[in-house]
Amino acid sequence: MSPTHRRTGTAVIRPRPVDDPELRLFVLHHAGGSHLAYVDWVERFPEEWDVVLLEAPGRGPLSGLAPHTTVEGLAARLREDVGPWIRDAPFALFGHSMGALVGYELSRQLAERGLPAPVWLGVSACESPFEGEQPVPGEPLHLMEAARLRRELAAMGGLPTAILEDDDLWRLYEPRLRADFRAVETWTPRPPATARLTVPVSLFGGEEDHVVTREQLTAWTAGVDTTVGAHWFPGGHFYWSGRAAEVVGRIVEEVDTAAPGLLSVW
Repeated sequence: MSPTHRRTGTAVIRPRPVDDPELRLFVLHHAGGSHLAYVDWVERFPEEWDVVLLEAPGRGPLSGLAPHTTVEGLAARLREDVGPWIRDAPFALFGHSMGALVGYELSRQLAERGLPAPVWLGVSACESPFEGEQPVPGEPLHLMEAARLRRELAAMGGLPTAILEDDDLWRLYEPRLRADFRAVETWTPRPPATARLTVPVSLFGGEEDHVVTREQLTAWTAGVDTTVGAHWFPGGHFYWSGRAAEVVGRIVEEVDTAAPGLLSVW
């Protein structure tokens, strides 16, 4: 472990702790984001669920750490932090954009080490991690000069306007943004035959998402054993903005379908 990634604090944030939960749901945030984008989801889930928001290094309680620049490294950090929380109850993962890719890698790392497996993985607005996808044309975000990167992020949405317009805030957030985008954009696609995912998967996307197309999202099916469902919502890459209740409802339904009999009636 490098000095910049020495263990201090934890990625695990439990806004509404539930003892002896029916299910523990880990939510993984998007590139450049933090757990704060998903705080208002927590109270919308069944009260028997322990909803855990995972925070990547470089923000929140881990702001003193350098952000990871590889998906593998970030997943390994999260794997260690969730270790104590995956043995006492069934658990599931939901990740948006970068969070979905990290969720895939986290699931793989757990399986490779013989650790408990999630009962479900929700994949939101993330292109397939498997070989066969055509590279996205254009300059990678993490290599763009600052002014252009700010314009691209403004068009994408999901980032507070103040960060993009205030030079001091931008300088504070820029290293985190570049590190996260570097992690995603330097990911090496895996062959579906040897890197398959046995965890049941559900897909979530925006009907007007120009960052990750429907085809890029549905390409996940080439490398997963079970696709539970695919859901499309009005909106772009951050389709869930202002639609938390509807998205949470779909998540609950998909988990119940993936693990029938596990959950009580909600």
